[in-house]
Amino acid sequence: MSLPPARYSFGGDEHIFVELNHEMSLEAFFKGMSITNAIAQRKIAGVTEICPANASYQVRFDPDLIAPDKLMEILKSIEIELGDGALELNTRIIEIPVFYNDPWTNETQQRFRERHQDPTSTDLEYGARVNGYANVDAFIAAHAASPWFVSMVGFVAGLPFMFQMVERAKQIQVPKYLRPRTDTPKLTIGHGGCFGCIYSVRGAGGYQMFGITPAPIFDPQQSLPYVKDFMVFFRPGDIVKFKPINRSEYDAALTKVQDGSFDLRIREVKFSLQDFVKDPSAYNQQLTETLYGN
Repeated sequence: MSLPPARYSFGGDEHIFVELNHEMSLEAFFKGMSITNAIAQRKIAGVTEICPANASYQVRFDPDLIAPDKLMEILKSIEIELGDGALELNTRIIEIPVFYNDPWTNETQQRFRERHQDPTSTDLEYGARVNGYANVDAFIAAHAASPWFVSMVGFVAGLPFMFQMVERAKQIQVPKYLRPRTDTPKLTIGHGGCFGCIYSVRGAGGYQMFGITPAPIFDPQQSLPYVKDFMVFFRPGDIVKFKPINRSEYDAALTKVQDGSFDLRIREVKFSLQDFVKDPSAYNQQLTETLYGN
């Protein structure tokens, strides 16, 4: 699981950008989390923002408080000190209900078929075919079977990028639309390349659309129990487990969202990258049992 040395570069006068690996992987993500956590814990004078990403991170600093070369030296020393350690993470596993093959994303797809690789199929049909699944049901089952890591949050407020926790050969991969849509329903479950996401708000997008969740993940009013502490729900390191639901279950959840009683199933968990790599299937089963209390 050893990664090559990171690549450091300046981004203007106030940023240092660090590329941990040219490939996106759990190993690169963990290394980034480990380093950015160490930076935050040191409370380096002059550092104003720390932004982890999928296989990189960026630090913003005040050059009047710390010299750029000095900060660069500190970041490189942290990488050397940590090495390939810190492969455990205290985090959360979260159940996200999903109404797959829903009417709203299907209707949106039909308005933008000329921008799609296969205008004659739906996004789910296309995803199933290019990934070698016999049909849409088998594809949905594979999408919901394994947990997903939240590797970064951004693009729009609260949107999580998620990396499927399976062996690389089993990862779902689907290209983005040939041209982005100008509309995507709020809370759409999307997928582009090897990454999944949840569109936190309605807007433009280019990821394939597989379904929709009733669970708000960006709530400026903080009206639901799981966003009382912060209006953005997800944070890097969270683990997501999708749960397929039907239309009646979706409608019932929406009613609870509207009256403020909707909540998510969330459990605290310690994730070990080393144990996961040894046997991903067995480790994912343990995570699922932790989520459901078995």
